[in-house]
Amino acid sequence: MRCSLVLPIAVTRPEQAVPFANLVRWTKAHRFWQGQSPIIDSHQLLSWLAGLGIRVPAGFGVSLTPLRAPYQAAMEARTVSLTTGHEVLAAFGPGAPNYQAAVLGRPYAKPLTLMHEYLSAVKGLVAGELVATEGEYVSMEAQLVPLRAAKVRVGAGVLRPRMAEVAGRIADDAVTWLCGPEHIQDTLIPRIRAGEEKAGRTTRVGVTAFVPVAVAREGRDMVDTAYGTFGMHLQADHYQDTLRHAGLDVTGEREDAKKLIDAGLFLYGTPADIRDGLERYRRAGVDEVVLNTVGVAALYGAREAAKDLEDILET
Repeated sequence: MRCSLVLPIAVTRPEQAVPFANLVRWTKAHRFWQGQSPIIDSHQLLSWLAGLGIRVPAGFGVSLTPLRAPYQAAMEARTVSLTTGHEVLAAFGPGAPNYQAAVLGRPYAKPLTLMHEYLSAVKGLVAGELVATEGEYVSMEAQLVPLRAAKVRVGAGVLRPRMAEVAGRIADDAVTWLCGPEHIQDTLIPRIRAGEEKAGRTTRVGVTAFVPVAVAREGRDMVDTAYGTFGMHLQADHYQDTLRHAGLDVTGEREDAKKLIDAGLFLYGTPADIRDGLERYRRAGVDEVVLNTVGVAALYGAREAAKDLEDILET
């Protein structure tokens, strides 16, 4: 199982990302991930880092489909593969319905259909194909300028079983968040494999899990750190529904963080404790875990988050 890290801060200057990207160069970390940035575009940040000489494998999880047409999404992902010279894993998700409405004017009526059409188009484009399709959400006849580039893998953000099946049908990877190892093993992976079978695929879809972590240090509070990681997500309806699928009822309050800790969705302790917790994800069938220190960065600063990542990765 590979171990990667996600940029735990929303950077306002690109140089703020340098210590975290360098951890991928200097430690066992496999890939440098970013979520959907509200400030500096994630793809432009990777290209800036590449221009500085920091060229590392990249992951985007997840980029939100309302913000970019499939052609633009494919071009951005391939641009990063060209500027870095490394594989890119570009994962996409539709976002919350209220976000869709804010950007598009109305939410997607059929988000699963949207994702199937969107992923199919992006996969075809980054593979160099002429994509000619007319669907409910994606209609195009287009092709990227043919060029040799590092591989671009196309992923789907997976929270619930029906999206897991869509990932199995079309994606290269399923990227999970707020999903514990048991839920991934018992619910999501079977639906991913069912999707593969229905589509007649012979290739196996990879599974990536974002895992919030924090090293126990003097002056830190475990529940506060967990809530610093989960807080905003715990208040969103679709994340609450995700957790209900895993048997966890949450309302968005601080006390909910304790439930997620008890369920193993937040790993806190010594670096060795955290590595032991990550082993549960390997046994569940996860191919790549992404260390998420957002809560540490929010409460104690970026340097503390980087120190936690370094200590865990060196264990």
